[in-house]
Amino acid sequence: MLDFNLLLAGLANKRPVFHSEADFQHSLAWELHLLDPDINVRLEYRPPWIDRRQYVDIWVIQGDTETAIELKYKTKKMEISIAGEQFALQNQAAQDIGRYDFVKDIERLERVVAARRQVVGYAIILTNDATYWSHPRKSDTVDSDFRIQEGRTLSGLLDWGPGASEGTRRSRTDSIQLANSYQLAWRDYSDVGDLKDMKFRYAIVQVSN
Repeated sequence: MLDFNLLLAGLANKRPVFHSEADFQHSLAWELHLLDPDINVRLEYRPPWIDRRQYVDIWVIQGDTETAIELKYKTKKMEISIAGEQFALQNQAAQDIGRYDFVKDIERLERVVAARRQVVGYAIILTNDATYWSHPRKSDTVDSDFRIQEGRTLSGLLDWGPGASEGTRRSRTDSIQLANSYQLAWRDYSDVGDLKDMKFRYAIVQVSN
């Protein structure tokens, strides 16, 4: 089984910051290839046994084991030069939507994994936005069910609070039903400066059959 904490530690030494989620996806896929050139790595793979409109960010075939990986890369505004390379990250905001999408990834992976015994799934979120891993100041926010702060356990039926606006719920009206429970644990990824929002942290949720 792949050790993603070890993989990300190695990747952080080479790529402490990414330009985009696609950049993160490609870099992690390449790191997997370097780990073992004999494994097969596919991007934007559609398992034939699920909805034809749904794709998995990274699909890994290693012997008799297949690994489905969903990634999220959420940023706050930051401009920095690292080894001569300029990075200008956007302030993505909309953290409530970001949380929903990450939890939705977990639900999607549960369906993928449930259909094939040899498949294991991983949902990974990487961010320099501390509101993702920090405990909320209020407990009754519209996205309370989808909060993913340190130590939070996700389970059961999750839905928007009654105050969620139409704009927030657009394309995300469905509630999320998780078959299992998942406790969130955050780890440091990189720290690229002394200013605010220059620390990146990540959380990994493993989804097994």
